[in-house]
Amino acid sequence: MQVKSRHHLRSDEVSEVEQRLAESLGVDLDADTYELVELEESEFDVVLVDGDPAVLYYEDEPFLTVRGANQYPPQTHVVTVDAGAVSFVSDGADVMRPGIVEADDSIEAGDLVAIAEESHGKVLAVGRAKTSGDDMVGDEGKVVESVHHVGDDLYEFSV
Repeated sequence: MQVKSRHHLRSDEVSEVEQRLAESLGVDLDADTYELVELEESEFDVVLVDGDPAVLYYEDEPFLTVRGANQYPPQTHVVTVDAGAVSFVSDGADVMRPGIVEADDSIEAGDLVAIAEESHGKVLAVGRAKTSGDDMVGDEGKVVESVHHVGDDLYEFSV
């Protein structure tokens, strides 16, 4: 991933990122530095929080990266998968209903969600919900489209 540009966020931009993540995920980012990194030929922009790629912008919407979600665990918008789904989700597969053990009821179709594994609560991926949280547990169908996962270019990104 090539860096197109990199600059520190102004205080009003920092406030907006912090506020939007606090409202949508219940996350309190308490950091000293915030830098926006625009990437060449990528669907993401990244915000370095104290030097770590903790926040991504996907379709102009701020959300935590996988690393960010493990550093600042989200309180809402989390989908939990069973052990059988871990290897698939970690490889970037979309999430199917049979692999889901729990989903936050506040999730609406189109929301970005953190996908966590059941035994330790570690976030494996970030995805876009295709249905509401109360409709995610079931027998068949794709319910979360994978956007970013452990081991992908964004996960491996460093400056």
